[in-house]
Amino acid sequence: MSSTASPTAHRECATSRLIDAPPARVFRAIASPEHLARWWGPNGFSSTFELFEFRPDGAWRFTLHGPDGTDYPNHNLFREITPDRVLIEHLSDDHHFFLTITLTLEGTGTRVGWQQVFDSAEHRKQIATFVLPANEENLDRLTAEVRNVDWPMA
Repeated sequence: MSSTASPTAHRECATSRLIDAPPARVFRAIASPEHLARWWGPNGFSSTFELFEFRPDGAWRFTLHGPDGTDYPNHNLFREITPDRVLIEHLSDDHHFFLTITLTLEGTGTRVGWQQVFDSAEHRKQIATFVLPANEENLDRLTAEVRNVDWPMA
């Protein structure tokens, strides 16, 4: 009996969103640090980028500022970048994961896939109640920010 479930399904948090914009415009909201800083993170959070090397194996260091004033340093690596896929590794001893963002043309819009794969099912279970709604908030903020991306490109 075959299964269509992902082999990492027990370790992942995944969602998707249809955004009313072409994939290249959505990609630009990811690839541009000015746009990315405005939408990355859950509601109420802001970001300060220290290093942003948007290329394969490029580093991305930033601080998420929580609404309560708490700072959360982040260190990521862009592992893969294509016009329809960005793979990010979040480096952390206690919260390591891979995030794959996919961009697929659907009608006149873009289906944004958002898949985080954690190191263990236990870790996924511990953080899912925060991560699942936070991912939806990220996509809400991305959807709003895409409207601010100049289009078409000059």
